[in-house]
Amino acid sequence: MSTAGDTAGAPATTGKVWFVGAGPGAADLLTLRAARVIGAADVVVWAASLVHADVLDHARADAEIVDSSQLAMEGVLPVYERAAARGLTVARIHSGDPALWGAVQEQLDLCRALGLAVEVVPGVSAFTAVAALVGRELTVPEVAQSVILTRLEGGRTPMPPGERVRDFARHGTTMALFLSAARSGQVQAELLAGGYPADTPAVVAYRATWPDELVARCTVGTLEATVKRHRLWKHTLFLVGPALAAAGTRSHLYHPGHFHTFRRAEPAARAELRRRRDDGTGAGGDAEPGTPAAPGRAG
Repeated sequence: MSTAGDTAGAPATTGKVWFVGAGPGAADLLTLRAARVIGAADVVVWAASLVHADVLDHARADAEIVDSSQLAMEGVLPVYERAAARGLTVARIHSGDPALWGAVQEQLDLCRALGLAVEVVPGVSAFTAVAALVGRELTVPEVAQSVILTRLEGGRTPMPPGERVRDFARHGTTMALFLSAARSGQVQAELLAGGYPADTPAVVAYRATWPDELVARCTVGTLEATVKRHRLWKHTLFLVGPALAAAGTRSHLYHPGHFHTFRRAEPAARAELRRRRDDGTGAGGDAEPGTPAAPGRAG
């Protein structure tokens, strides 16, 4: 007798692969879920070139440890095949967050084709780690409300049309550039060509949160010189944008004139926010989605 959700002809699932975000480096930036998953795995696959060895402290003493740093996909495939044949649980550890440049999608598709269950554990991305290291918010109200995550075009992985750095730079907001340090001169030229002024603040971060991390503040105009002075060419992230130096602007979220489900607005402060919105000196202080529209009311 079939039940709702059955898929006719689907292969039986035997075993599971967890794709685990290890974060930017420091092992104590693993999430609690990531540590639990690693500790329950029969096989732990990690890349010694990208993931700090301390994350293996969470693995079971009898777990099989596989270093994938010198393996192509074909070298990891036998691990997945054994997991499917023997009902094993695999923790495949990726640096940062698996959703960003992790070559995860092809592995998810492969594991599903083998009949394996799959699940992804998100991790702290390097761009948020670097923002924390320099003590900056990347989305300062009225300065920058978007963050562009990208890489320089022209490398080994082709970029889709319309995703050039200079095109993104025209937005003038916060940008995080991954996998681009080896061509810092081209990065700088593209950022300037896209419209960032030369004095736009920037951060160059090498191996953020690792014991040998290096974090240097500079500008778009001095980005290339900063990278070359420190002889960086890999494991380096760039943050660029006016939010990296702008003074904090009052957030409407915690403004006494802002209201939402759990808090009433103060009438005078609410009126001031409305005035600022109407005369163009502020964004207004709208309610959160799903909250009542009447000012001063909380649901």
